[in-house]
Parts: sequence; C-alpha cells; structure tokens
Amino acid sequence: MANQPVLAPSAAGGARADSAVHARATAIVTQHVDAIWRTLRRLGVRPSDLDDSVQQVFLVLSRRLEQVEPGRERAYLLGVALRVATDYRRSQRRRPEDATDSAALEQRAHDGVSPDNLLDEKRRLELLDQLIGQLPEELASVFVLHELEELTRAEISQLLAVPAGTVASRLKRARERFAQLCQKLEEQR
Repeated sequence: MANQPVLAPSAAGGARADSAVHARATAIVTQHVDAIWRTLRRLGVRPSDLDDSVQQVFLVLSRRLEQVEPGRERAYLLGVALRVATDYRRSQRRRPEDATDSAALEQRAHDGVSPDNLLDEKRRLELLDQLIGQLPEELASVFVLHELEELTRAEISQLLAVPAGTVASRLKRARERFAQLCQKLEEQR
C-alpha cells in the first residue's frame, strides 16, 4: 500500500486542480517574497531569523490558499507577516539579544552595484530599521504598511481590523514621531 501513487488514475481532474493550486502558490511566492522579507525586517525580525519567519508566512498561505481571494494575496500575506513579526518580538523579549546577530544584516544580491554604494545602502537601511524600531508597535505597523509597502489606508484598516479613522490617526502619529526621531538624529550629528 505504501507504494501506491498519491493520485489514482480516476483522480485526473484532481491532479489538474492540484497543479493549478501549485502554480498559483508558486506565482504568489515569487511575486511577494521580497515584500514579505522587507516587511518582517522592518517590523523587528533579526536578519538571522528572517528566512524562518518568511517561511512561516508562506506555510500559513499554503494551508489557507483556497480561502485567499484572488487579487488579495498581498494584503493577506502582509497580515500574516504582521502576526509572525508580533509573535517573533514577543518571543525575543524572553530571550537575551545576541549582540553579533543584531549588527548583521542579510546580504542581498545586488548585480552591478559598487561596494561603496552597497555600504551606503546598508547604512541607510540600518538607520531606517533603527528609527522604525523606536516607534511603538501599533504605529510601526501602520507606518511600514503605508509608507514602505504602499498599502492604502482602507487596505490597512481591513488588514488590522481597525476603523479607517484609527489607521489615519496612527499614521499621522507615526509620521510625526518618525520626523521627531529624524530631527533628533540630525541634531546629534
């Protein structure tokens, strides 16, 4: 019995359906993996844990793919990423931070970019991550989703299950706090 094929010949229609589901899942991963990676990093997932966290997001998608409305995949994935990042931060509060890990950033492939430009980009990204990390969690989530991932306020409202007015006020407060942090940083230089 263990050697029987997974799909019996009478299940050929099911094989086509499985193939379509696989193709959709592959397309979703290919299209959204970078955005999920960026979002998780911006929401406080350490570089050494990013790959595992990204995988968690897509595992949730694989279990619920049929429930995800076509065209709403990005919003769904970002919602899952928010929950994964929240769970991650909660678990990190219980563990001491490894100083060598927090300084390391995942090295991404950049074709044709000079080492000086890569270093400048790395420093800017580290600074952005540091500033976002100083925002309260509820403000950081809205800020990242709107300013960096370019979701609309309505999409964020639906994603976070909060009223649109709450999203607008959190975004306003996040922008004000981010500007204050930038000004404070500029004064320190």
